[in-house]
Amino acid sequence: MSLFGGVIPITGVTFMLFCVLVISAVGYALGRITIKGISLGTAGVFIIALVFGCLFYDDLSAQLVKDSVDYTTSALKIVESLGLILFVTSVGFIAGPKFFGNMKQNFKSYVLLGLVIILSGGLAAVGCIYLGRLLGETDLEYLTAMVVGLLSGALTSTPAFSAAKETVGADLQAVVSVGYGIAYIFGVIGVVLFIQVMPKLVKADMAEERAKLTQVSDGEAKAPYTGKLIEMDSFGLMAFALAAFLGVFVGSIKIPLTSSGLDGTTFALTTTGGCLLVALVFGHFGRCGKINLMPPNATLKVFRELGLMLFLIGAGVSGGAKFVEYFDVMYFVYGAIMTIVPMILGYIFARYVLKLSLLNNLGSITGGMTSTPALGTLINTAGTEDVASAYAATYPIALISIVVVAQFIIILF
Repeated sequence: MSLFGGVIPITGVTFMLFCVLVISAVGYALGRITIKGISLGTAGVFIIALVFGCLFYDDLSAQLVKDSVDYTTSALKIVESLGLILFVTSVGFIAGPKFFGNMKQNFKSYVLLGLVIILSGGLAAVGCIYLGRLLGETDLEYLTAMVVGLLSGALTSTPAFSAAKETVGADLQAVVSVGYGIAYIFGVIGVVLFIQVMPKLVKADMAEERAKLTQVSDGEAKAPYTGKLIEMDSFGLMAFALAAFLGVFVGSIKIPLTSSGLDGTTFALTTTGGCLLVALVFGHFGRCGKINLMPPNATLKVFRELGLMLFLIGAGVSGGAKFVEYFDVMYFVYGAIMTIVPMILGYIFARYVLKLSLLNNLGSITGGMTSTPALGTLINTAGTEDVASAYAATYPIALISIVVVAQFIIILF
């Protein structure tokens, strides 16, 4: 199959950029379609990227070959990583001014909720392993590797995916990758729909819920600096780039989890965790001496949306390339279970045990599910960026917990 019948007179990297723009345009159009108040939003870009990967990956690959080397995977990874850096760094800056005040008031709640979400996901994964055995799967190692891959995809957790691949044998790493790809799709779409459906089911008054969310953090927000600050540039690009640079560096630091040191299993905050942490600190302090470290809100909003779009395109096209080849209905069902169970239990626990307000609840769930796309949708649904503080507070707990749970399941079975 030739994309657009081969009539597009562009090749190479330009063709790649052309595809990114086409996917984004069509994806946003799809995301705008609303049925009974529910829409895909930016996740529509992910759907179109997935379909594009299924149908036209070979055409894209043919344009990115040089000296018999296919650079398609690397190009898509660059798009995905750049998007992730832009999005997460923006979220950190936005949440920073109120983050630490929010954490001070709700620290125990965020820790408990993050653990409940990840542990319930882990238990769901163990249940799927036993169900697979009952349904006739005889190769336990294969089934375990597949389910752990599904779990990392269901919770859209790249760190868990990487840790699982390092823990299983070399012959099973491809199985983990397949499981991750199968479950990732519902892991993205399921959470995006959930955080839109729940406010409608409970008939929430969004104005009232925004007021509740503001009451949680406003009194603890850091007092603004009253002196005149030095602006390095009018768009805040220097401060943003510095935070992103330091975040990538911090995220790449590996902490050994086994006695074999860096040659064994390690933990890292990854690009997501590193950029989020550094941007939170920048956003909290806002300045270094008289130098302004806080980009304008308009810049952060543009980078947040642009980053999310690029991230979904990179992940969607690469995921779609192998989706049809490796898709299995039963494994898809397992992945859906591992997405739905933690969300439902997390929501119930946050509402009835922790007594969190609705938006604090949903913001925490997006962090606990480590769902970058869902946070973008929740910000639009809630009509306030304050929900980013709850995401940022729960995310680190979930990030560490899912890596440990994924490795524990492999060791257990």
